[in-house]
Amino acid sequence: MQVALLWTASFACYIVGLKAPLCGMAAILLMVITPFFVARRLRRFRDVDRGGTISLLRGWAFVILVFFYAGVLLALVQYAYFAFLDQGYLIQTLHDVLTSPEARSSLNQMGMAQAADDSLQMLTELRPIDYALNQLTVNISLGIALGLPIAALLRRPAASTNG
Repeated sequence: MQVALLWTASFACYIVGLKAPLCGMAAILLMVITPFFVARRLRRFRDVDRGGTISLLRGWAFVILVFFYAGVLLALVQYAYFAFLDQGYLIQTLHDVLTSPEARSSLNQMGMAQAADDSLQMLTELRPIDYALNQLTVNISLGIALGLPIAALLRRPAASTNG
């Protein structure tokens, strides 16, 4: 639940950050601290709930499940936002940014103007559920990818009782 709140705050800062760059930086910061926050939660789970031991696979499963459940909750928040609150704000803001003279000049120099226009057109055709499911897929994939190194760093196998 705490990771979902962290991600919801990051999403809110991202939306506000489209017009206020300081909030955009806060959104990035909140996303960057996520693996450290999850590692802290895994350490607590290991030390308090598991008696100080945890295997690599159990730790990895823990991290994946944290990312999964947080991703589901964030997907619900994003669906609600895009379905009921956005009213085209995100697309309009991106359009304003990409059609500004500075951005247009940069895009033309890089030969990316048509690709940017095509991407913007594609975004206008997405439904709220498409945004939410896309982000859910990304979050689960991140949990799988980041879970292994986090679990590897925090694993502490049970002491063997050979004797």
